[in-house]
Amino acid sequence: MRNILLLYLFLGSSTIAFSQTITVKDANTSEPIEMVTIVSEELQEFINTDHYGKADISALAGAQAIQIQRLGYQLKTLSYEDLKSSNFVILLQPNNFNLNEVVISATRWRQNTGDIPAKVISISPEEVELQNPQTAADLLGVSGKVYIQKSQQGGGSPMIRGFATNRLLYTVDGIRMNNAIFRGGNIQNVISLDPFATENTEIVFGPGSVIYGSDAIGGVMSFQTLSPEFSDTGSAKISGKVNSRFFSANNEKTIHADIKYGWKKWAFVTSASRWDYDHLRQGSNGPDDYLKTYHVERIEGEDRVVEQGDPLMQNPTAYTQKNFMQKVRFQPNEYWDFQYGFHYSETSDYGRYDRLNREMDGEPGYAEWKYGPQKWMMNNLNITHSKETKAFDQLSIRLAHQQFEESRIDRNFQSEIRRIREEKVDAYSANIDFIKKIGQKNTVFYGAEYILNQVESNGKQEDIISGNFANSPSRYPQSEWISMAIYTNYEYKPSDDFTLQSGLRYNHYLLNANFDTTFYAFPFTQANINNGALTGSLGMVYHPGDSWSVNANFGTAFRAPNVDDVGKIFDSEPGAVVIPNPNLTAEYAYNWDLGIAKVFNDFLKLDFTAYYTILNNAMVRRNSQLNGQDSIVFDGERSQVQSIQNAAIANVYGFQAGMEMKFPGGIDLSSDLNYQIGKEELDDGSVSPSRHAPPLFGTTRLNFKSGDLNIQLYANYQAERLHSELAIEEKRKTEIYALDEEGNTFAPAWYTLNFKMSYQLWDDFSLNTGIENITDQRYRPYSSGMSGPGRNYIFSVAYRILN
Repeated sequence: MRNILLLYLFLGSSTIAFSQTITVKDANTSEPIEMVTIVSEELQEFINTDHYGKADISALAGAQAIQIQRLGYQLKTLSYEDLKSSNFVILLQPNNFNLNEVVISATRWRQNTGDIPAKVISISPEEVELQNPQTAADLLGVSGKVYIQKSQQGGGSPMIRGFATNRLLYTVDGIRMNNAIFRGGNIQNVISLDPFATENTEIVFGPGSVIYGSDAIGGVMSFQTLSPEFSDTGSAKISGKVNSRFFSANNEKTIHADIKYGWKKWAFVTSASRWDYDHLRQGSNGPDDYLKTYHVERIEGEDRVVEQGDPLMQNPTAYTQKNFMQKVRFQPNEYWDFQYGFHYSETSDYGRYDRLNREMDGEPGYAEWKYGPQKWMMNNLNITHSKETKAFDQLSIRLAHQQFEESRIDRNFQSEIRRIREEKVDAYSANIDFIKKIGQKNTVFYGAEYILNQVESNGKQEDIISGNFANSPSRYPQSEWISMAIYTNYEYKPSDDFTLQSGLRYNHYLLNANFDTTFYAFPFTQANINNGALTGSLGMVYHPGDSWSVNANFGTAFRAPNVDDVGKIFDSEPGAVVIPNPNLTAEYAYNWDLGIAKVFNDFLKLDFTAYYTILNNAMVRRNSQLNGQDSIVFDGERSQVQSIQNAAIANVYGFQAGMEMKFPGGIDLSSDLNYQIGKEELDDGSVSPSRHAPPLFGTTRLNFKSGDLNIQLYANYQAERLHSELAIEEKRKTEIYALDEEGNTFAPAWYTLNFKMSYQLWDDFSLNTGIENITDQRYRPYSSGMSGPGRNYIFSVAYRILN
């Protein structure tokens, strides 16, 4: 028995002695690289690195030629002795053009874009640092592929592939941000996120409902916030930064600080920011229709029109904001990872600039129109377990509670009654996601989700003379919205050159709303929806060579009716009021896209993606009746009754094209162009342009980088949108559009020339300056209620804590 035990120990120690692990990292970032192929033809061995960039290469001992390769990186051929002399740590140098990068937004797990049929892009932290976006909406615009609409400075509503608002999805650290009162009109929720505290931003173009459920029709915007970092030494690891910034166009004064501190098993990150924006000045060269030469003030008990000293100043657009984030991470061993996050954001009141431009009978329509403080709070817990079992290799559990608060405050010109509508949403969510690799070629992602939204809405009115309050209609009914789902995504990768992916999701949704008939005699008191939706996807990626990538994808998506669709009462436009409709069902999208990317001689990269989307059973605003009447008196004005109805088919098609050229000496030239056409069916069978398909737009950049210096000269631009090309509901909005020679609304073409520079003065101190809109153009992005900034001087400094 003793001899057997000794023999067992000898064999075990021999096995350990001959076991050898290699680690492959990115030469620029030192991040581990997954799915690196390690091949020895002489030994007929084929090995891939794992999630941590590691692989057991014991079988390659003695090999003279070992090829280490990964799409997007330069090939390395080394002997086993070479690997040994490098301590089995290999650094791969990225190519000038990368057709492949690691993202997590497509399936909530780390994947390479070279394996994903859908178009996915990342906005690098380096680009964000250079561009200095003021808000998270501006951060998305940095991509050159997302169009940003603004009705006021405290806002920003993305448009992607002809869709916007509640047909796009936001996630924060993997948690769904969309809630039950996300509306079809432009929304501002994205500004609750802090660009300074954002570690990485990814955008998935096209349907994402298989993984994310309702609303993910046009795309998914995924924000990853700062992560705590552990120490790999015996002492604490401390790092952080302090930023201060000034923008001249709105006299912005911003301060931000974050700090990370970690030990072997515990790690923390704390982040805080505060912004102070004055009224935004627009440019001096452009349409006079955008000038607003007055604002309304309450003087000696009456509303008075006050002429502005500076007609370029957009008053009122000023506001302030503060954000705070705290994360705690605990890793008791190599298998478990616990991370808790707390997020809080709050704005001041901010004026709805477009509404304050409306006139009635030659006078201002409103004396006041503003949003009350927008508040967002999130508590989330993420638990990850990494250990190979029969059912999974990794599992992730995400539990979250979010609270949203928003309000609308308005008062008609010369009226003594101020209307106040307040909304609060408590959003609870639970996700469990699994990943399982089956052999070398098959990977399965699967999971389940539960979401509960509770909506509380109140209305009141204030007599500004007496100070007395009275009840008034709320914006929404008291409601509950529930979503439950199971989903799976399958990846088949028979070779490095080809990947096939398919997915399926079943989603069940419920809505229960109780209507108050005190103010409006609705013919119903409740709305109850109990229905389901099935969505799927099928796509492939093919690499004919290291410099080629071809992807094709078909996907379906859906949007379940939410509380805003079913129960809202609001004035959509002058002379029209939208009333509740309890009979809505889900709308479905069917999308096809084809993408091609090609690198020529490591000098030029071209990429092109074409897409076509059909939106069936679309929820749109249509004329309706209330108790047999097609108009009612709303807010003192007789208004056409409308409601949201499943009454249309919409089609959106277009392309996204990109070009990038690398020159010697650190110079590169790149350009992005986006073209989209949207058409929507009307009641009479005719077709109208879609509101959320902007004109052709793009960005062209000339960049120079040398050591610690980074300089960029770039242009942003948009094509003209003629009056005949505007959506029916947009044509009457004289308060936001310019007028052509015939007095009709249209959106003029525009461009801005811009300059940015960043310089790393010392290891811990950097300087960032720039001039936006150098030629001081007066321009207004399509469908926006306010003009963009005029000539804008930027100055920013950053101090980094290094350990």
